[in-house]
Amino acid sequence: MGTAERSETLTEGEAARLVARRSPEALDRDIPERGPGGGGTHAERVEAQERPQYRALWIEEPAPRRRMPDPVRTSAVRAVLIISVTLIQAMVAFLSTLAGSWLAFPMVLSGVASTVVATWAVLDVWVTRQVWNQRNGVVSEPSSTARALRRERRRARRQARAAERAQGRIRRQGGTGRLSHP
Repeated sequence: MGTAERSETLTEGEAARLVARRSPEALDRDIPERGPGGGGTHAERVEAQERPQYRALWIEEPAPRRRMPDPVRTSAVRAVLIISVTLIQAMVAFLSTLAGSWLAFPMVLSGVASTVVATWAVLDVWVTRQVWNQRNGVVSEPSSTARALRRERRRARRQARAAERAQGRIRRQGGTGRLSHP
């Protein structure tokens, strides 16, 4: 018996119980909301039967970690592309060796060279990440020393700008030392 026939054979009470047990966030229609039997009070089950059940198309979840910095992401993308080309070259070299093609030897040589370049690319990602962390600090740590240094630099820049503005005001006024204007 198919799904359509099964839904037609359900009585009105059975269908209502099935709807009451289902959670709108449930990933599968057969997952009960509060265990077998529906759970909850009679009033809750009746209320659940009366309101329409909507399932969200997707549930947004917060990102588990922060986005990678731009230089690190750029080197990671470059590394993935180089590694994929290396794997394709290795596959072509293997298949052309099996086929006895003249292309096997050049592909093996280029595969070895690509392996060296791919290793360099992976190391580049690692080094770029380390350099970025050293220059910018770990932002997520509240006790980060880099954050305190940035705060001090910002404070010094603000004071320098304020002093510069004050000097500009003094120059514009003529600097005659008069306290009031006639």
